[in-house]
Amino acid sequence: MSKTVRQIPLPSPSLGTSRAVTVHRYGEPGARPKAYIQAGLHADELPGMLTAHHLLRRLDALDAAGAIRGEIVVVPAANPIGLSQSVLEYHVGRFALDGRGNFNRHYPDLAPIVAPRIAGQLTGDAERNIRLVRAALLAALAEQQPADETGALRKTLLGLSIDADVVLDLHCDNRAPVHVYLGTPLWPDGEDLAREFEAEAVLLAEESGDNPFDEANSSPWWVLSRLLGDAHPLPPACLAATIELRGQADVDDGTAGADADALIRFLQRRGLVAGDPGPLPEARCEATPLAGNEMLRAPAPGIVTYSQPLGARLRRGDHVADIVDPTAADPAQARTPLHAGVDGVLWSLCLHRLVRPGDIVAKIAGAEPIEGRGAILLTT
Repeated sequence: MSKTVRQIPLPSPSLGTSRAVTVHRYGEPGARPKAYIQAGLHADELPGMLTAHHLLRRLDALDAAGAIRGEIVVVPAANPIGLSQSVLEYHVGRFALDGRGNFNRHYPDLAPIVAPRIAGQLTGDAERNIRLVRAALLAALAEQQPADETGALRKTLLGLSIDADVVLDLHCDNRAPVHVYLGTPLWPDGEDLAREFEAEAVLLAEESGDNPFDEANSSPWWVLSRLLGDAHPLPPACLAATIELRGQADVDDGTAGADADALIRFLQRRGLVAGDPGPLPEARCEATPLAGNEMLRAPAPGIVTYSQPLGARLRRGDHVADIVDPTAADPAQARTPLHAGVDGVLWSLCLHRLVRPGDIVAKIAGAEPIEGRGAILLTT
């Protein structure tokens, strides 16, 4: 068996406390291809962590059978800081309560550091160029000096993944089917991932804003290609994706086990695990630009009720939801309707039904970028 388990300590945030990141590694370090899979970066999103538990059990059996090819790194609970956060008996795992922001934002932007260091060193050998860039990315990251525990967590996770061929970050939405975020240059190469999970939406962007974890791994490749020119081949050598495993309440062994099986089949297709994955499922959707995603926001406080189910194919102007004010003097005037502003697929609904002005109550994947919208923040 090739498996190792390691605890990577984080710097103590206060006297008498300590936390660590648990890393499961299969195969020979440095072997190719390399896959990195993590769950729970938003620590209150549990479907991915349960899926990781089932994935580890499957990988343990495959390792014992000698079926691991390359290197596979799994971090089943990527955010021990967020796991420890609770307010009034509610778990808060998306944002750092000490004010240091969203745990899935503000990862080191390494391409501008690396570009001048490797300028003039690229050749006509694409594989050599890939090795050169990976070494330079690791070196640039090693120089980073985070000032706090959250920064150290970001550096730790990126250090485990930045040289991987495949990086998968498991999340979930509020109420949603499976959907996938990918860098635009990674499509259609990543289509097998979306089809394996029977994703109902695939959202593409080169830059979504604030450098989330998946883009910190994948975007250096196309940014460096742009900065250094196209005289020498530099392909996008890291397929990094955020996989949204439905909604926060979709936590059960049957679903998590099926998702772990889908991950194994994907790893088989990518040459990391021996075995026949069988035929790919048919695509459930077309990939659409993230900039075409419409977020319907509550214009007033109240209780949101929906007139459309998840997965509905909408036309512009279709009624989607009402915001109900139960305190209205006239019940006939208590509803504020919300309508689709684009043609597209309704792929996310709000989990909590009491909303405030500005809260996102629905998301619609439109096929065309919304006019005037540039890079937009991921909602994962």
